[in-house]
Amino acid sequence: MAPVARPPRGPFRGPSRGRTGAGSWQWARTAQTQRALLDAARAVFTGQGFADASIADVVERAGSSVGSLYHHFGGKSELFIALWQDYQQAQEADASEAVARARKAGVTDPFELFSAGARAFMEGCWQRRDLAVLFSDGDGPPGFEVMRRRRGREWLGQNDALLRLSDTSFDRLYVTILTTLIGEGSREVAAAGSRRQADRVIDAVIEYVRLLMTGGAWWPAARGGRRGLTAGAMASFDPV
Repeated sequence: MAPVARPPRGPFRGPSRGRTGAGSWQWARTAQTQRALLDAARAVFTGQGFADASIADVVERAGSSVGSLYHHFGGKSELFIALWQDYQQAQEADASEAVARARKAGVTDPFELFSAGARAFMEGCWQRRDLAVLFSDGDGPPGFEVMRRRRGREWLGQNDALLRLSDTSFDRLYVTILTTLIGEGSREVAAAGSRRQADRVIDAVIEYVRLLMTGGAWWPAARGGRRGLTAGAMASFDPV
């Protein structure tokens, strides 16, 4: 499989807050141009799919130029990847902020903290369901699926560290089940026909998480039965 083209350099960071005068204005113009191209790419890619979309359609919708798109992103593949990265960042921000709010309110229960992040992540999939569907249907640039799988493995590793589990096949299975449950639930949320249906899916996923987390990671009887998680095991939530 061909390698994925290098992602654009810092397309989402926007202007530096420390700059003033002409430099600040130039950074603002750059951020505005990149945002316009990303918004146009979202409409074109979700409407036509990656394979059928054209750069001409994107720049026309953005009111920009082909030269500007190549300057900021490098091409259609890189623009698609940048849109995916933008989506990932928005999803992660939703989950992190939800956990931060829960902690500020005094929540310390592992299940409640994990559920707050998972619920916010899935609600983000409903709000951005056009992108969630786009990035899960397999229509992307060469190498994109490899990048998605790599991110999935990173998510597993983050959740494994988050739960403070040991490096055993049973603990890896446990964290894989939890992580996969949220991922599959998110896809069902994005495919829901209404907000009511999406909410029902989210509630079902949270209930499954509750059942899985009751008593902590499951170990076969030969290994001593169940063992509980420590009170601080879910100190944060870092989704895909």
